[in-house]
Amino acid sequence: QLQASGGGLVQAGGSLRLSCTTSRFALDIYAIGWFRQAPGKEREAVSCINSSGGSTYYSDSVKGRFTVSRDNTENTVYLQMDSLKPEDTAVYYCALYMGAYYSDSYYYARCRTIVDFASWGQGTLVTVSS
Repeated sequence: QLQASGGGLVQAGGSLRLSCTTSRFALDIYAIGWFRQAPGKEREAVSCINSSGGSTYYSDSVKGRFTVSRDNTENTVYLQMDSLKPEDTAVYYCALYMGAYYSDSYYYARCRTIVDFASWGQGTLVTVSS
């Protein structure tokens, strides 16, 4: 399983950086997704990144505020979250993409619909106060 960390309590307008890593295997061959689930709501896609870091996807709700990146030498994928809003409050998860990678657009569609992702960890709680 992957380990997501870096969550916490922050005021609206603030920033947090989440990290996703594992000590059990190398992440550099995997595309990775970030997802979140708010209380009483379904899990939704936030951002996805391909294995090299050269291609990224963002949901409309976070585009322009969040930045996904990866450092394969550190075996870590990051989610920089700026201009946080109370509606960003959720448990954030990272997961491995285990499906085929025919194209970026195909991968993004799988990301949006949360299909073929695995190795979900426990997640990290982000709370944004107003």
